[in-house]
Amino acid sequence: MAEVDEEHRVCDTAVTLAFSVLGKRWNGMILSSLGSGPSTFAALRRAVGGISDTMLSDRLAELADAGLVARTVDAGPPVTVSYALTPSGDGLLPILDQLGRWASANLA
Repeated sequence: MAEVDEEHRVCDTAVTLAFSVLGKRWNGMILSSLGSGPSTFAALRRAVGGISDTMLSDRLAELADAGLVARTVDAGPPVTVSYALTPSGDGLLPILDQLGRWASANLA
């Protein structure tokens, strides 16, 4: 039996960090939905489908803390809140697109 190189057993730190954000349920769908432009909370909830208000709020806060989503409050009246991708979040769109194409081709 061939000896396995120990270096290959340790997951890359950057990949681990990326999946700590992207690996959470809903985050990829939220980011993908925001790829078409800024959105309100209600529009995101409809676009993602099946996500609770609490979970959407939590995920948006996490994505904002990670620097991927920006939250903007318009004083109105009425007061409106919108969410948009930051430049870092926008940089993920080609990756999410590629991941979607891979899933279509390889997953049942």
